[in-house]
Amino acid sequence: MKIDLEKITIQKINKSDVEILMSWASKEGWNPGKHDLDVFWHTDPDGFYGSFLQRELIAGGAIISYDGAFGFMGLFIVQSQYRNVGIGNKLWHARKNLLINRLKENAAIGMDGVLAMQPFYQKGGFDIAFRDERYEFSGNNYSCSDNISSIVTEDFSDIMDYDKLCFGFQRTSFLKQWLTMPESIAIKYKKNNEIEGYAVIRKAEKGYKIGPLFAHNDTVAEELLKSCLSYASEDSVFLDIPTINEQAINLVKKYDGKYIFECARMYHGQAPNTSISHIYGITSFELG
Repeated sequence: MKIDLEKITIQKINKSDVEILMSWASKEGWNPGKHDLDVFWHTDPDGFYGSFLQRELIAGGAIISYDGAFGFMGLFIVQSQYRNVGIGNKLWHARKNLLINRLKENAAIGMDGVLAMQPFYQKGGFDIAFRDERYEFSGNNYSCSDNISSIVTEDFSDIMDYDKLCFGFQRTSFLKQWLTMPESIAIKYKKNNEIEGYAVIRKAEKGYKIGPLFAHNDTVAEELLKSCLSYASEDSVFLDIPTINEQAINLVKKYDGKYIFECARMYHGQAPNTSISHIYGITSFELG
């Protein structure tokens, strides 16, 4: 297919367009959460751009700004029949530049890159920080700690503080939506009146997805994982772990996690100051 790239326009897209991107992602086997769209959109309605050919959306992606302090590029997808002709290249570089302009000076940008695309992203100024691996589990009924309970409104301030410790930046708008999605539970591990970890498990196109899974230590992480697996009963459950955290690897092995695929967390600029030993499961490949 020959395409005149000069005829491709790049512009901000609306929620209906993002819904189209999510449908493409579903067909590609990305297995998005059933209610991810609403959360993504409310987090940053100005953070989605697409490529158009004669008014038809043919590619798109997210350029999310977290209060200008940190950016994240995700949900990057080109409609299958328009690949390998330069459309994705043009859109990716345009999105990067648009996001830089949306952020404060010297703010970092994160993304998760699949293996085949990592050399391209590296040429674009992104460095690999660590590998992410996706694992699949079977839901089961486990006895869980009495320190586990649902996150309620009164917990929100403490959860935001804990999340910032692990994610590196405040993401208030995102969490207000993420913690209250339909067909999900958001749980915390609280001991001596202190939050020592939290997790969210949500319904996906196939089974359920856990993200994030943040915890002080292995004991807390295991109890949160068991609670999530119990919620899913006998359904499939997916968890994306940073392999730089060896304890996360040990945990998925203990619960017979099946390796599915991997990508890499990459950063343009200085990597965020996060407590990586607390990260047993990242939140999402789309928004960080």
